[in-house]
Amino acid sequence: MMDTKEIVDLCQQHTLYSWSATGKVSPVVIDRAQGVWFWTHDGKRFLDFNSQLMSVNIGHGHPKVVKAIQDQAAKLCFAHPGSATEVRARLAQKLASLTPGDLDTFFFTLGGAEANENAIRAARLYTGRQKILSRYRSYHGGTNLTLQATGDPRRWANEPGAPGFIRVLDPDPYTFRFGTTDAEITENHLRYLEELIQYEGPHTIAAMIIETVTGTNGILAPPEGWLAGLKALLSKHGILLICDEVMCGFGRTGKTFAFEHGGIVPDILTMAKGLTSSYVPLGAVAFSKPIAAHFQTNVFWGGLTYNAHALCLATAIACLEVMEEENLVENARRMGDVMRGHMERMAAKHASVRAFRQIGLFGIMELQKNRAGDRLCGYNEASPVMASVGKHFSDHGLFTLTRWDAFFCNPPLCIDEAEMAHAFDIIDGALTIADAAMEDAG
Repeated sequence: MMDTKEIVDLCQQHTLYSWSATGKVSPVVIDRAQGVWFWTHDGKRFLDFNSQLMSVNIGHGHPKVVKAIQDQAAKLCFAHPGSATEVRARLAQKLASLTPGDLDTFFFTLGGAEANENAIRAARLYTGRQKILSRYRSYHGGTNLTLQATGDPRRWANEPGAPGFIRVLDPDPYTFRFGTTDAEITENHLRYLEELIQYEGPHTIAAMIIETVTGTNGILAPPEGWLAGLKALLSKHGILLICDEVMCGFGRTGKTFAFEHGGIVPDILTMAKGLTSSYVPLGAVAFSKPIAAHFQTNVFWGGLTYNAHALCLATAIACLEVMEEENLVENARRMGDVMRGHMERMAAKHASVRAFRQIGLFGIMELQKNRAGDRLCGYNEASPVMASVGKHFSDHGLFTLTRWDAFFCNPPLCIDEAEMAHAFDIIDGALTIADAAMEDAG
């Protein structure tokens, strides 16, 4: 058996780490996991407060899903994508029963980037238009095309990329606001967006892709009324709405899909992560009936060797059954209220807390450098204070992501009250460090 150092050394010598200079990473050596916990190779236990990458929604190591993988592997791991299989039929039927409105036809991929790539391809083929609108505070995947739809800094080093992408400000930009109330923000942002559409030429725009609730760029739920207003605006101009729910779907926000909070149904929906809780790779694109009907008689010019991979589809069926049997969407809503209570308590106790946001078990806490409310650091900047906060988390067995001036609160949907309290006990200690580092501490 390898020791911890040997594992890390070999990983760094012979593999690359994403979004990193591999020689500078210090990876956690994860050995096993169960529920909301994982253990390192040396036996240290961590509470997984980020569901790894906001993806292990049902929790780790669920025996029903493990058995489904084993059973399918013993029967049929792979069939070519032009074939029909029982698991393909069953998962499509199951998803059609879960997706609202007329989203009932699916194209299967191996992840979220592939799902978004094929959603954009389908929108262009269906409309005969080329331009795609997206927002600056967004992430849609690491492929060449999806990085151009992405707004955050990960696209910079990958430019120039595919043409035809127009990025717009969000309802909640980084440095100012479109208004003080949801009604003002919605009205002003949609007015701005309509003017931009006129500048670009509505007849040239195929679709707008949005994370229904923005993920790694801030856990930003749209203001009340914005989703409905956006759908109406786009529909008026024949522009499709693509909701990217790779991260926020499958119960994360306290509803099966985040767009349900806004009372709308998009034209195209993308999903991954929670679809299999990342036990195996799988993504999917859901199409509304008019788009699906188009591709009954017109070629869909897209394909993947692993489209509708049998082992992955069987895993998804088992994960969806676990979500229903264990009432995990409702638990996300209920435990989201519990998490908000802890966040409110932390904000009242610690001067370093600038803001917090939460919808279901999709949450974030932002820190500040002084009592005037200045951000701990700027856009795409690092902070030594946040590095100290992250070290406290790790030292005390809490795993989550820190980014710029914030840390994420995205536990598996199966978390309970005691586990949530344990997490915030550790967060409490980390925020004490941040308090002491404030410019006007004392």
